[in-house]
Amino acid sequence: MAKENTASITIIILEPEHSSNVGAFCRVMKNFDFTELVIINAKCEKDLDAVKRAKHAIDVLKKAKFVKKTFKDAIKGFDLVVGTTAKLGSDYNIPRSPINAEQLAEKLKDVSGKIALVFGREGEGLHNDEIELCDFVVTISTSKTYPTMNLSHAAAVIFYEIFKTTKKPKVASHIALANEQEKKILFGLVNDVLEKMDFSTEEKRTTQKQLWQKVIGKSLLTKREMSTMCGFIRKIR
Repeated sequence: MAKENTASITIIILEPEHSSNVGAFCRVMKNFDFTELVIINAKCEKDLDAVKRAKHAIDVLKKAKFVKKTFKDAIKGFDLVVGTTAKLGSDYNIPRSPINAEQLAEKLKDVSGKIALVFGREGEGLHNDEIELCDFVVTISTSKTYPTMNLSHAAAVIFYEIFKTTKKPKVASHIALANEQEKKILFGLVNDVLEKMDFSTEEKRTTQKQLWQKVIGKSLLTKREMSTMCGFIRKIR
C-alpha cells in the first residue's frame, strides 16, 4: 500500500502589536486543531495579557516561535505559501486576485507538504511585496461598508473552513504535490521564455511573470504535472 502524504500547516503572523491579540489568536488555533505558530518581528511579548486571552490554549502560546527575520527568509522551506488579505485588487492587480476561504479549504483537502498560512499586521495587513511572495491569497466575503475583520475573527473563519473540509476522507492524499524547489525550477523556465519574447513595454513582461507565478501557485500541481510542464517548456525554449 502506498504511503499517505500529509500536510503540515504552519500559521504565520507578521508584526503583531498587541499581546492580547496573539493570545486570542492562539485560542482560535486550538479550537480548530492548529498547533504550529510563527510570529515574525513581533512588537509585543508573551506577557500576562497574552496568557489571559489564550485561556486553555496556553500550550499553543508557549510553543509559538517568535523570530526576527524578513518575510522572505521566514517563508523559505515551505512548499505552499498562502497569504490573507481584506484589500482586493481588480482583474488587473494579479497578485491581489484572491480565492475565498471555502475555495482554499477545497484546495488544501488533499494537499501534502509544508504549508504556510500568513496573516498580516493588525492595521495594514500584508504589504504588496509580501503578497507577491505568496503563491496566492485568500479573502473573506464581508460587508462592503466595513470589510476588515479583527485578526482572530478572520482567522476563525478560515480555520473553520479548513477544519471542516480536512476532516473528510482524503481520496488523493497519496499523490505528492510539487514542492518549493520544483516550483522555483518551473518559474525559472517560464521566466527564461518570457525574457526571450518581445513585449512593447517591460511592464507587460512583468505582468506576464506575475500571472504565471500566481497561476502555477493556485493550480497546486502534482510532482508529475510539474515535471511534465518543465519538459514541455524546455522543448519550446
